[in-house]
Amino acid sequence: MRAEIITVGTELLLGQTVDTHSSYLSRECSALGIDVYYHTSVGDNVRRLSEVFRLAGSRSDLVLVCGGLGPTMDDLTKETLADVLGIQLVQDPDVVARLEKYFDGRSQQMPQNNYKQTYVFPDGDVFVNLNGTAPGLAVSKNGVTYVLMPGPPKELIPMFENSIRPFLIDLLPGNEVIVSRTLSFFGIGESLLEERLKDFIENQSNPTIAPYAKEAGVTLRLTAKAKHEQAAHDLIAPVKAKILERVGEYCFSENEESLEEVVVSLLRGRQRTVSFAESCTGGLLSHLLSTVPGCSLVLKGGIVSYTDEVKNRMLDVPADILDEHGAISPAAAESMASEAMHKFQSDFAISITGVAGPDSADGKPVGRVYIGLAEAGRPTRVYQLALKGSRGRIQLLAAKHALFILQQRLKKGETTT
Repeated sequence: MRAEIITVGTELLLGQTVDTHSSYLSRECSALGIDVYYHTSVGDNVRRLSEVFRLAGSRSDLVLVCGGLGPTMDDLTKETLADVLGIQLVQDPDVVARLEKYFDGRSQQMPQNNYKQTYVFPDGDVFVNLNGTAPGLAVSKNGVTYVLMPGPPKELIPMFENSIRPFLIDLLPGNEVIVSRTLSFFGIGESLLEERLKDFIENQSNPTIAPYAKEAGVTLRLTAKAKHEQAAHDLIAPVKAKILERVGEYCFSENEESLEEVVVSLLRGRQRTVSFAESCTGGLLSHLLSTVPGCSLVLKGGIVSYTDEVKNRMLDVPADILDEHGAISPAAAESMASEAMHKFQSDFAISITGVAGPDSADGKPVGRVYIGLAEAGRPTRVYQLALKGSRGRIQLLAAKHALFILQQRLKKGETTT
């Protein structure tokens, strides 16, 4: 099957947005045995979009299109493709109902221009968007299948993984089944992970191994083809075991879970609780855990101790520690964690103090972060990090590192960070 990928949006051509969809979808197609021959980016212009669609339809069996499905006048993808294919769009009552419910849940009336998103191809497929308003669409004409996806990554990627990948698998010829398994890693970058697994990746055939850099962490997807599902699992199992032998200390999930989901599950399974004392992350660690259903059984609470005054008054961090070592120090992180554990009467407590930027502070460089981990009956340990990136990225990485340290302690009674 010959495929090509078209990304739509004038912002791509102006350099305001980087096209990450083409690389993501190419890796996904490769894992499925679909050959991608072309990548094209085109602006929000009917004439040029029409030219690109006609060219794609003349040379490919599968055309994956990203973007241009929004409610505004410059979102032209669906309408232009319908015109090129000579198909009249129709309004889908199920899509209307979902969109109206989406806006009802936000206590606001649905804008009239959003009804533009309720029109679909009459004999096509509709993919529900769980993270936005634009549904995905698929339509086939003259032996070519076109798949339309929303542009925002937070909408496109979940839609692809939940709905479009199974749709593509059903398009593939033959009677083989395709099975994928995902390994999630933290504490090791994509390039280092690839280097550690270079021989596996270079010699892959069946199963294939595809690494993906996430916002915080790396994912490996192992995909196998076989005559039946168990045979595919049997192909994946030995490869997965060898990978975990080599880099298993960085693997926190084999089930596509987030770090916060893993931590809540481990705490619940062990009937343990946790509390937080945060400075530079400003409550982000507490927020991440609170996004997981059932966290109320394990999360006692947290204190955002952003100033020295609050560290001293609310957390009882001794003034002499703050005066002698400073708020951004191993001593402060250790005291913050220990005091939080005692105040909340939790089994574990994590503290975070550091410099998120953009300027250095207390003589410490941007990205210097200290994480304290207190556990009832054990000495409090402090971990030093040197993080890079924007202020928001440093805050996110600091919070994720803290969760990774805790899950390592919960899993093995130790940490590798």
